[in-house]
Amino acid sequence: MIAQIRRWLIELGHLTEDADEAAAAYTRAVEEAVRAFQQQRGLDVTGEVGPETFRELEGARWRLGGRALHHHVSHPYVGDDVLALQQRLAELGFDVGRPDGIFGSRTESALRDFQRNYGLAPDGTVGPDTVRSLRQLSRSVRGGRSYELREAEALRHRGPRLSGKKIVIDPAAGGEVVGWDANGLLERDVVGDIARRLEGRLAAAGVDAFLTHGPDQCPTAAERAELANDTAADLLLSLHVDGDVSPRPNGVATFYYGSGPARGSVGGERLAGLVQRELVSRTDFTDCRTHPRTWELLRLTRMTAVQVDIGYLTNGGDARRLAQPDLRDTIAEALHAAVQRLFLPDDQDPATGILYLSALRAGAEPLH
Repeated sequence: MIAQIRRWLIELGHLTEDADEAAAAYTRAVEEAVRAFQQQRGLDVTGEVGPETFRELEGARWRLGGRALHHHVSHPYVGDDVLALQQRLAELGFDVGRPDGIFGSRTESALRDFQRNYGLAPDGTVGPDTVRSLRQLSRSVRGGRSYELREAEALRHRGPRLSGKKIVIDPAAGGEVVGWDANGLLERDVVGDIARRLEGRLAAAGVDAFLTHGPDQCPTAAERAELANDTAADLLLSLHVDGDVSPRPNGVATFYYGSGPARGSVGGERLAGLVQRELVSRTDFTDCRTHPRTWELLRLTRMTAVQVDIGYLTNGGDARRLAQPDLRDTIAEALHAAVQRLFLPDDQDPATGILYLSALRAGAEPLH
């Protein structure tokens, strides 16, 4: 396994081949190469190869044309070649949704449309003729990436009111999985309480709010994403608290799907910014800003999705904040306001930190 990881890192240019090093040795140089790869791909920078890092390494080595691609329902093709295909089809004006490197049914449909339009057999397979045509044709969409334009337009068309929207709330831990345990608090209990407070506020605004699981359950990230996709939700908010071996790290951060200019969610990036600004303006948490990530939950969900890390339980100050019921109410209110602001047109969007629950009841006009 280590030899395979080393070979992939060498192929990707993150590691220099050294004949003096044992192929099975996980050396400091390999660890640093893994860290560089993780940083580049929007993963947790740990230097360790867990399931997500292994998946990204395996997929990163593929180039468009290196293998025949088609839609396989139970084991979809995943990799940089799929991402390149999606981006090329999007540049040519075909609707692949958000490029994510996963060959799903929407990518297949866009591919068949492309093949029909350009006189190829619409078999949904990326063979030599299809690759040749994709490389020969020039870009037809101007003024921005088509999938970003479609995502922004879809949000705008949903209208400014929260009433009737479907929003999934995902508490990070549950059941026997308690998450971080420090300063007399459990992540499971903290995020579960905030999730219930947010659910109540959204329900009062006429939202169909769903929790990904009950207090005695803790489904996998893939199962949470599947539930959110099955509900055809408009948004997903995944709530976490963080921790560290050191008591010094503190603050709140929000994450959205992306890893540089090659792929990302414009709706997720916007919602992450709104969430971050509302939380920082209403509390005294340190602002740890927003960041793109390719974590499984953000990657697999088809709607606008963010993960919010609300403080560090291992930090005494953050733990004292999170122990206060009033502050948990404030956090839920901030999340509620950020969700509402996502759907407001620019001329109706109030300043950060001044939109409150009384303005968000079902049927009410937003304050501005």
